[in-house]
Amino acid sequence: MISQQGVPRSEFVIADGLGPADVQHVHREALHVLRSDVDSAVLDAYSGEPWPPAVLNSYERALSLAREQTVGGTRSRRGGLGMGIDIDVRDDEQFGVLLDLVPYTINADGWQGDCLIFGASDTGTSLCIAVTQEQETALLSRLAALGVSSPVLAPCHSEGDTGVCSGFGRAGPNKFGYHVEPPGQ
Repeated sequence: MISQQGVPRSEFVIADGLGPADVQHVHREALHVLRSDVDSAVLDAYSGEPWPPAVLNSYERALSLAREQTVGGTRSRRGGLGMGIDIDVRDDEQFGVLLDLVPYTINADGWQGDCLIFGASDTGTSLCIAVTQEQETALLSRLAALGVSSPVLAPCHSEGDTGVCSGFGRAGPNKFGYHVEPPGQ
């Protein structure tokens, strides 16, 4: 368990055994319940698989956002065009892009201050979230309404473990040894 601004959060991953459609629902619904807490979000517009036709417009919009950020000087001209695209989750259109692409991306992060509360990676196979009790309840309710049955979440490994959420919930070295920081740091 972590605490951000005095609010306890539990860390979860996607439970084993969910089908692809259910995994997509978990990614998207987790973003919905965390949206109001996310101060900054970053998306990589890359996938280990071809983008599904239903999300190609969002993929093109993500690349357009990247070009706008590069021209505007808010992102580096180095690196791939699709890497590290800042997403304003308060903007409904940009949030829609994030919702569409997050189940398929190699990486997307959502931060509250310097606390990582949403992390999706590995082309939709990995998701770590840090939610309050109320958000956990809301997420499970939203998923049940979509027909996604329990168990959908599994607790992250304990502190000091080298599991999937190692280093999750705070700035610093992640499970791969890379130093992660919220955007703009």
